[in-house]
Amino acid sequence: MTSEHNHPVHSKEERIKALLEQVSAYIEQYHGGSVEFISLEGDILKVRVGGACLGCPLLPSTLQGWVAGTIHQFFPEIEVVDVD
Repeated sequence: MTSEHNHPVHSKEERIKALLEQVSAYIEQYHGGSVEFISLEGDILKVRVGGACLGCPLLPSTLQGWVAGTIHQFFPEIEVVDVD
């Protein structure tokens, strides 16, 4: 969908934030953790994990599998990194 000036109604950052919110809601509901949007700088998406994810040995799998995997389905060029 475009506006009257032929610009996307939702920016790439807004679409990524919305997608990340859905992933976070799933992680929170089923695992007690969360993932928060920090910034999008070029093709680098910075996120912060929280809740039960902190200190969990499966965090790298969650971050790369659930978070990055989902983002890559829609935005294959984006690299997801966790900020401490």
